[in-house]
Amino acid sequence: MIKKILLLITAIFLVTGCNDMMNTPTRRVEEYLGKYQILDSTVLTELDNVVDNSNYSSEYKEEYKELMIKQYQNLSYKIKNEQTNGDTSTVIVEIEVFDYNNALNEANDYIQEHEEEFKSDDKETSEEKKDHYKINSMKEVTDKASYTINFSLVKDNKKWVLEKISNSDLEKIHGLYED
Repeated sequence: MIKKILLLITAIFLVTGCNDMMNTPTRRVEEYLGKYQILDSTVLTELDNVVDNSNYSSEYKEEYKELMIKQYQNLSYKIKNEQTNGDTSTVIVEIEVFDYNNALNEANDYIQEHEEEFKSDDKETSEEKKDHYKINSMKEVTDKASYTINFSLVKDNKKWVLEKISNSDLEKIHGLYED
């Protein structure tokens, strides 16, 4: 009987202690970035919204989505620092992602310099040809880019909560950040 009581007390202590260890600014940021890596349903829903609102023709939206999924699965990061002051905190993270921005810039430069190649014919419109070229350029990317993101968190009812991520930080996660 005493062993059962001790086991119960130990279990309660471990559960309570583990919850506190999981409630840190760094852990919240790791959870957030981990959702990208494991393709959490909320991340995929947000990705669907991004793809639906992209400028790509309907034919290339699915390929673009596949490129973003590849990006998320290959995202790596290092926590550089955590600075906490009372109920606010900043977690500084260095992420590494495929450099899709560079590929798109080079593709756009090529398209501008070779406009004749992208004139419309019976099968594809000019925009579809350009989209095809851009998507294929992104598919070939193996180079990575590193970015620093400062995640801001606030303590709300004893729980650390990540504040809204800026559009520029989302572009960094997508590998589309223009510095």
